[in-house]
Amino acid sequence: MDGTSEEILEKQANLLVDLVIDNVCRNLNTIDMLLPPSSTAEEATLGTRYISVDDEIKNIEWPKCAEFTEELGAEKLFEFIETCWNYCTDSWLYCVDFLRVEETDYDYKYRYQVQWSVPTRRKPIPRGTASVYFTIQVSKIKPANDTPVAVFYIVESQRLVHRPGQSQFRETWLKDVIENKVSLSRLIMF
Repeated sequence: MDGTSEEILEKQANLLVDLVIDNVCRNLNTIDMLLPPSSTAEEATLGTRYISVDDEIKNIEWPKCAEFTEELGAEKLFEFIETCWNYCTDSWLYCVDFLRVEETDYDYKYRYQVQWSVPTRRKPIPRGTASVYFTIQVSKIKPANDTPVAVFYIVESQRLVHRPGQSQFRETWLKDVIENKVSLSRLIMF
């Protein structure tokens, strides 16, 4: 390559980088306009609800391993969702279903499915559902009277494992799952 070809490629690369930087700046300005005047740079948006990074991540008192039962697990999941998960609209409905118990050498794993939907008057049968899968781990080797159960959950179609008290629930997780299912169902011909 001669010097002129390299110069042309360098100019095109610089133009491309400038274009990308301009687009990012434009998007950031658009986001700033969407934030309410009282919000700060540390706040993030979630639909129409703003969450500050200083918001406390809530949790409940989980039962000890010795007192845990399948029914108590379902009750605690209802309590956890009602007290710790802030979902913006009251139109969400959910049910908690026990799936199975798995025994390993060191613990029992109780599996639950919490299925979410948004039925409406016009569409009482929802367009789609989103599931959150909970695992409640009851240790066989730790002191049963002193050790609370360990709780983990994942949202359908995601791989990130959440722990109560360590991550904040986001309503968009459920909306994204349902929107993906609806868009996929439009592509499938029956």
